[in-house]
Amino acid sequence: METRRKSKQVLVGNVPIGGDSPITIQSMTNTDPHSREHTLAQINELAQVGCELIRLAVPDQEAANNLKTFVAASPVPLVADIHFDYQLALIALEAGVAKLRINPGNIGGKDKVKILAREAKARRIPIRIGVNAGSLEKELLEREGPTAAAMVESALRHVRLLEDEDFTEIVISLKASNVPLTIEAYRVLATQVPYPLHIGITEAGTWFTGTIRSSVGVGILLASGIGDTLRISLTGDPVREVRVGREILQSLGLRQFGASVISCPTCGRCRIDLAKLAEAVEQLVLPISLPLKIAVMGCAVNGPGEAREADLGVAGGQGEGLIFRKGLVVRKVPEAEILTALQEELQKLTHI
Repeated sequence: METRRKSKQVLVGNVPIGGDSPITIQSMTNTDPHSREHTLAQINELAQVGCELIRLAVPDQEAANNLKTFVAASPVPLVADIHFDYQLALIALEAGVAKLRINPGNIGGKDKVKILAREAKARRIPIRIGVNAGSLEKELLEREGPTAAAMVESALRHVRLLEDEDFTEIVISLKASNVPLTIEAYRVLATQVPYPLHIGITEAGTWFTGTIRSSVGVGILLASGIGDTLRISLTGDPVREVRVGREILQSLGLRQFGASVISCPTCGRCRIDLAKLAEAVEQLVLPISLPLKIAVMGCAVNGPGEAREADLGVAGGQGEGLIFRKGLVVRKVPEAEILTALQEELQKLTHI
């Protein structure tokens, strides 16, 4: 792991990004932005699973007019995602959003960016310059194509526009669906600006392919010391984005969110339904905030050793399981009782 890149700290509502603050996890609602009921329900659901900043698409004036309601009810800061119409961004600022996300390639030109900079500065609201490989300025695409150099140039152009208005509360993202391209772009930009970087792989795919692509791209960047906030982009339920993001950060030792479950891949020696048990244990520990290690192991080869090193664990046998707590065997139970036994021992560890 390389030392984390030093960056300016930007405050998004009450959540700091950059500097020495923790790397934050973001997601984005995918409900109809015209539906206050459904969007607020998803905002609350995301906040409950640990999302620290939530972005909302603002496609038209009706959606923009709902922002004031969302801001007032949200337990976490909200980010307005604006494309094409800078006037929607002005409405969002008036509604009290904690940050704007604009795409310089489609917001309407230099004059519009400058107007937004002045208005955001007056309200002390940061702006994320969100560059996507798929929506670069036409002139850059014709000259260079969707390359890392073009993405960096696009970002720097718009950084300068904001800086010309004495606006420096800036966050930058450079996203592509191509993992190597994204990594290259961030590595180049990281040496050229002092601002915090929002990292992620855009249009990464479904929960399966998207998790893999995001884990590779985001993991490499984080291990290189690059990244101050992240969003894992997955098609479908955004709750999965938050859980994947938390697991990436926890796996790299960058943040600790709670209990961590390890489980063996199984082999011909396994005589219990370990896959079903491991999934049930993952659900069991979701509410736990203590940094516990839980081992779910299938047999006597690696099982007892791994289980003993964990705070709590099970090693499977022939239709039964040995339960370990803090390195000691505490009980042997039939397979049907393993989950209940783990839950009981977990209560002793967490005092719940």
